[in-house]
Amino acid sequence: MSHRSTSDFDYLFKVVIVGDSGVGKSNLLSRFALDKFCPDAKATIGVDFATRSIQVDGKTITAQVWDTAGQERYRALVDTYYRGAVGALLVYDITNLATFENVERWLKEIRGLADQNMVIMLVGNKSDLKHQRRVKTQEAQAFAEREGLFFTETSALDATNVEEAFRRLLTEVYHIGFKRVPSSNDDRPTPGEGRDVIVIDTTTSGSGSKKKGYCCS
Repeated sequence: MSHRSTSDFDYLFKVVIVGDSGVGKSNLLSRFALDKFCPDAKATIGVDFATRSIQVDGKTITAQVWDTAGQERYRALVDTYYRGAVGALLVYDITNLATFENVERWLKEIRGLADQNMVIMLVGNKSDLKHQRRVKTQEAQAFAEREGLFFTETSALDATNVEEAFRRLLTEVYHIGFKRVPSSNDDRPTPGEGRDVIVIDTTTSGSGSKKKGYCCS
């Protein structure tokens, strides 16, 4: 799959991946950004991110996807982590009931610290482990509907719905933001307009992207 340079984009959206440690956040990121899965991936220490560009309605959308550790000792990072984010994947493990029970707390944090217009998708990861399921799809779907979230189940291991989850999230962010962009001869917003058009200005376009092999580092 060929991609344009990460500096050659129409919109740059910051997306965060949130959830308990061990739910597969890092492998969801590496599957989307690099189409790789690392079975021996270690817990993320601090914050990491990768970028990837996709096409939405003829526009190039570059997603800057941030992944952070779920452990409580890294909670001091939250302000920086959420700043400028316009989308979130709220992830739990379908085989671990506790990670689903903690989703409500994570959602409260997101809504308390992030932009009120943030698009949030609830993601039940590890759908390949159906025989170990502890969280019913219907239960998670009902929670998502009550809270106004998008919902899907994924498997970073076999790539089920991973691409679709990120694309749906980014498409929804684009459509929300695009409606607020003033019409002009140039649809690309001016860097710095951030909050009004849901575009992230960065002085390190592409420089922070993780290179091949990042998910196993």
